[in-house]
Amino acid sequence: QVQLVESGGGLVQAGGSLRLSCAASGSDFSINALGWYRQAPGEQRDSVASITNDGDTNYARSVKGRFTITRDHGKNTINLQMNSLKPEDTGTYYCTAYLRGVGPYYWGQGTQVTVSE
Repeated sequence: QVQLVESGGGLVQAGGSLRLSCAASGSDFSINALGWYRQAPGEQRDSVASITNDGDTNYARSVKGRFTITRDHGKNTINLQMNSLKPEDTGTYYCTAYLRGVGPYYWGQGTQVTVSE
């Protein structure tokens, strides 16, 4: 079993920056990546960024060049540095752990990010 705890959300003006963190505890040897999804009110939950155990990263087109996902293996933590934030980045950000052959499986409780005009 794996627990994921997010932190770092908040309110920021457009153009500002925020840094989200996700601390993972427990173990599941089938996990091959960690990542972030976000969900705006009334919208589906979409992938924002992910990082594999080997350090390969993937980003949604809408955040590429503005967001950076990193992983600290020693602390079993991933971070999402979000720069040049836009109002459309507003939503609840969820940390997720991907299982090999399954996809996103474990989820955190989410952290709210609000970007004002």
